[in-house]
Amino acid sequence: MTGTNSPRATGASRASRPSARELIEAIVDPGSWHGWDEPVEITTDDPEYRADLERARERTGLDESVITGEGRIEGRRVALIACEFRFLAGSIGVAAGERLVRAVERATAERLPLLAAPASGGTRMQEGTVAFLQMVKVAAAITDHKAAGLPYLVHLRHPTTGGVLASWGSLGHVTAAEPGALIGFMGPRVHEALYGEEFPPGVQNAENLMNHGLIDAVLPHSRLSGVAARVLRVLCAGAAGPAAADRGAPGDVPGGGVSPAGGGSGRGGASGTGGADVAGATAPTPAPPSGALPGAEGGGRRGDVAAGGGPAIGSGRAAAHDHAALAASAGSSEAPEGVESGAPAPAADAGRATEGPGRRENAAAGDGTAAVSGRPVSGAPGATGGSVASAPGAPDGTDAGAVVPSAEVSIRASRRVERPGVRDLLRVAADDVSPLSGTGAGEHDPGLLLALARVGGTPCVVLGHNRRSARKGDTAEGPGEGQALGPAGLRTARRGMRIAAELGLPLLTVIDTAGAALSREAEEGGLAAEIARCLADMVTLPAPTLCLLLGQGAGGAALALLPADRVVAARHAWLSPLPPEGASAILHRTTERAYEVAARQGVRSADLLAQGIVDRIVEEDAPEDAEAAEAAEAAGDASEHAAGSGAPDIFLGRLGQLLGAELAALRAQDPDERLAARRVRHRRIGLPR
Repeated sequence: MTGTNSPRATGASRASRPSARELIEAIVDPGSWHGWDEPVEITTDDPEYRADLERARERTGLDESVITGEGRIEGRRVALIACEFRFLAGSIGVAAGERLVRAVERATAERLPLLAAPASGGTRMQEGTVAFLQMVKVAAAITDHKAAGLPYLVHLRHPTTGGVLASWGSLGHVTAAEPGALIGFMGPRVHEALYGEEFPPGVQNAENLMNHGLIDAVLPHSRLSGVAARVLRVLCAGAAGPAAADRGAPGDVPGGGVSPAGGGSGRGGASGTGGADVAGATAPTPAPPSGALPGAEGGGRRGDVAAGGGPAIGSGRAAAHDHAALAASAGSSEAPEGVESGAPAPAADAGRATEGPGRRENAAAGDGTAAVSGRPVSGAPGATGGSVASAPGAPDGTDAGAVVPSAEVSIRASRRVERPGVRDLLRVAADDVSPLSGTGAGEHDPGLLLALARVGGTPCVVLGHNRRSARKGDTAEGPGEGQALGPAGLRTARRGMRIAAELGLPLLTVIDTAGAALSREAEEGGLAAEIARCLADMVTLPAPTLCLLLGQGAGGAALALLPADRVVAARHAWLSPLPPEGASAILHRTTERAYEVAARQGVRSADLLAQGIVDRIVEEDAPEDAEAAEAAEAAGDASEHAAGSGAPDIFLGRLGQLLGAELAALRAQDPDERLAARRVRHRRIGLPR
């Protein structure tokens, strides 16, 4: 098992369900399928992972977990992307993510409607954090496709879980699911491994989610072609209105017009009979003005769930930058003219760096993190014990003695009860703080802090995971305490994004979470869909965005706030597809190898810097901080936390000044160039640098 949420065998046996190829053949007109996929090589040096890949290839006859291409449905050209669950549980790594993005970009360029049929356990654990970040660029490509006025239909197959559900699986204009399919954010086996109890039965299935308004229909494979043809006759007509007359309707049938009902494939008329039907299959909502969020006036809890919420924040502006993002596709090493391959650094600090008094560290510092080739890789190797490794010498004359802690050291440090969180940051480093409460539409989630503030002197909107004190007697041996983030918290985050977009204020997101809420209420409240919408909003937000990775960064709750113009990380911060214990349970069926797995996955701040995910690292325990705290204590003005344990208030003050400078620099940049650079940055995740 390799995906984040590979399920146990269920009554709906995998053997009774069609493969990806069989599904495609059942949907498209006979003889019309044409694949788009280029061959993928196995490049990993990990012998176990290489053996897994070779076995999957032999078993399926495929070279990766996804198939892409085009066909016709009742004569209309359509693009299709589908997962093959028998290939490592349909998991998405770098190569699969790149294949998906290229297919979506091609569908957009050729103005084809796009149909997706995921069946996946989520992120490929062997490839770690860089595989996790593929969900950002896939979601971005889907967002661009929709912003271009092109239909996106989704058919969720058994099972669809994890990052796939929380990104491209939840952004459809119309979404259906396979009867009896397991659909949920976290699969039952991982939930039981982490929390010692089974997930409530009857929640994570297609029929229950349709009853809660999260999907539009439950459809057997035999009805997909007819229903898709009927829906596209409406959606494509909307996309081919006066504004699009010069481009032609998506997937126009040669000779003008669409084949009559039942034509082409001979699989039945548009109306269909029997079984569930698609409810509310209407034309897409027109794109709002740049900076406006669909549902802004009401914060809609249910209305935009099944349809993916329409175009995301700033989607009109994002569409104007398609060429900038596409210029970095197909492994291009060149950014558009005048645009760097990452967001421009503040004037005071060009490039990615480690920041601490008198310290700098080059991007390759750490443990020899493996380069990603755009093909399957095993993930970045890391230190596996509790020891501390020294960074290799930097070729540019920077300090070669910077200390790089192991994954275990950083994870333990991030889970300390006394570790400061976003509230502490605002207390020490911000002025004019005005907390805001909830979504503005009747929901509140204590797991998300939303505030207006001046951080380091720069006015901004602040979104942060609300770290709470651990219960008495808790230790750093488990997934970690913290207020879990639920759907209402993500809707609150989107309220903050909307405020930033409307007023042109910089947005500061602060990641410090042990994970999202895992409950019946969270699943039925649309947790995965809200993560997907946050990703879509963040990649298209017209406002300047800065992300601070402050502590724990576990799973989709962390990913939802990550896609920014720049990312700053505290030294002991980390980012992972799951809590390390969950990844260990997937790969080894035990939580006892959590730190070993985390090290291999490249979760540390140093690994993230090397992969271009993080731009800057801030040291937490600089000697100068302790000296300053001691001096303050001697002068009689030390605060409650000023001395000891790395002098957290001194660290937070220094961090606040850096954040203020970063925010001010982002605000001063040309908005078009900044947004284009953001798109290029995320498009190139996992590709050669």
